[in-house]
Amino acid sequence: MKDQYGRELKDLRISLTDRCNLRCVYCMPAEGIDFRPAEELLADHELLLLVRVAAELGVSRVRLTGGEPTVRPGVVDLVRQIAAIPGLEDVAMTTNGLLLEYLAGPLAEAGLRRVNISLDTMDPQKFFRITRGGRVEKVLSGITAAEAAGLRPIKLNSVVVRGFNEDDVVPLAALTLERPWEVRFIEMMPFGSVADFAEAGVVKSQEIQIAIEAALGPLQPLDLSGGEPARTFRLPSASGTVGLISPVSQPFCAKCGRLRLTADGRLRLCLLRDDEADLLTPLRRGATYDEIREIFRTAAFRRPFGHALAEKMFPQARVMIQIGG
Repeated sequence: MKDQYGRELKDLRISLTDRCNLRCVYCMPAEGIDFRPAEELLADHELLLLVRVAAELGVSRVRLTGGEPTVRPGVVDLVRQIAAIPGLEDVAMTTNGLLLEYLAGPLAEAGLRRVNISLDTMDPQKFFRITRGGRVEKVLSGITAAEAAGLRPIKLNSVVVRGFNEDDVVPLAALTLERPWEVRFIEMMPFGSVADFAEAGVVKSQEIQIAIEAALGPLQPLDLSGGEPARTFRLPSASGTVGLISPVSQPFCAKCGRLRLTADGRLRLCLLRDDEADLLTPLRRGATYDEIREIFRTAAFRRPFGHALAEKMFPQARVMIQIGG
């Protein structure tokens, strides 16, 4: 499966729910959002059908996101059924880590291969402020459990927000000196009702790199190809790696092969554009498997070349928690 620009589409991000057990400042407006009722979200059998369609069309990698994917009821059994779909080579998850202390082992046994865990700071007070109430100790326990369960490589995602955690970049990067982890620093992206806040809070990757190198030494390039979202580096003699993800300052659209399936059954063609194709409505109206497959393929083909953040055309229909990463 390719889009109109010839990019192969092998990666599907699936939002299992729009709900979360945190309320991070860059993901959800302070007043919260109106969560969709359960009947408006993909049921397990509907989601599995759409993943089978995607796999038949050439998707080989699936990443489960949210909201927070681990709060979906029956998530372990759902992962087991997804992992059994022919054609899928990799099933991963992006999570805040709060429930991994209990779920890492069962998820690994069900077929989950690896996890990306959000960790914006190790300072308990800052973490509480960024997440509006979270406990960083639970995340650290989740990381330990994920490693013990074999969910490797461990990747830690840090969204850097000016005025909140830009001073935490160096201690987070220093984790890679002793640990075989990839610590990835992500430029904050503007969405909907948090767009103005996000635009003001962007800390660009160049600034992050300068701060790390000033404190810890030169970052040696490993992969700057743009084939993956993160450009990866290694500090001198480090066990792990540092990643820089720069959707604002250095977009990687030209090599992006990702699609997103929202929890309410929309195929989102670009994370940073509002264009979506409704799959749930025709599915519930009785569309055949082949008809759903064609809707999926046709929508995927029309993917835009890239986002329009440079023109300040920010997505307005949803905030990040309603899309997934």
